[in-house]
Amino acid sequence: MKQTRWLFHPITVFIFSILALGLSLALYIYWYIGVSSGLQTLADRFNIAPDQVLEPRAWLVILVLSILVGIILMGIFTIFVYNQKTLQLYRLQHNFINNFTHELKTPVTSLKLFLETISKHDLPREDQLKYMAYMLADVERLSDHINRILNLARLESKSYQAIFEKIDISAAVTEIVDNNRPIFADCDIRISNPSRARCIYRVDRLLFETLVMNLLTNAIRYNNAAVPRIDIRFRQDRRHLTIQFEDNGIGINARESKKIFRKFYQARRSGSALARGSGLGLNLVQSIARLHKWRIRAAGRTDTRGSIFTLILPEKTKVTETA
Repeated sequence: MKQTRWLFHPITVFIFSILALGLSLALYIYWYIGVSSGLQTLADRFNIAPDQVLEPRAWLVILVLSILVGIILMGIFTIFVYNQKTLQLYRLQHNFINNFTHELKTPVTSLKLFLETISKHDLPREDQLKYMAYMLADVERLSDHINRILNLARLESKSYQAIFEKIDISAAVTEIVDNNRPIFADCDIRISNPSRARCIYRVDRLLFETLVMNLLTNAIRYNNAAVPRIDIRFRQDRRHLTIQFEDNGIGINARESKKIFRKFYQARRSGSALARGSGLGLNLVQSIARLHKWRIRAAGRTDTRGSIFTLILPEKTKVTETA
């Protein structure tokens, strides 16, 4: 059964359909040329005018037929590509459901375990506070997953009402990192702004924090170094401001540099024990960047292991400071 399954594979059916249609047109033209040659010989033998035997517009019919066959081939190819993309999206959604269910189930199971422990045992106040801190962290994880989905849905449906305000991007990134130090307690995060210039842009503060947090948590999630390190560098020139998030994680290859921003896409790591995400974080990052008319790109480091995510802010989106 498995040996004959390839016969009914969409690619196999598509190839056979194209070959059959092309062969049919070729056989028709070959047959017409043969018949025309025979009729021409017959007309020459009996001194019959060729116009009485051969249709002068026959080649025009063949040309039109060839064009129609070409259109049919293009239609079949379009349907085939659409079908393949649909199948790919289905697989990605299936993987998303499996992985995201795990992402939701893990904190819920942890919360249930801590609550059962507290309810069944008379624990000292110190242990109670410790377990409560764990539960609050799990609640934050659940809230983060839910907000990520809601924000992505709102951005895609164009229903999100962005609230733009003038902020200093450099100061905002520093504030975000400082406010979330407990999350990055075991990480080495360094912020570098050599020019020390104020970078004032109109930004939705909530979405910008989501963008930065997703880049930072992504760098930590896909990192098996003893001490995850993230270098955030600001570079300003006449055309744009670039913010680089450089880490020492497992890195990405050239093929994945664009795919990782697709919805539900997750890099395949054979033999890796690293936690898998929902496949929405980087897609949300790209959506937020587009809303602000920015660009985001990813690349692997060439000098060592790790990745570099570069956020590009065009100069035209910058707010000119007035006295």
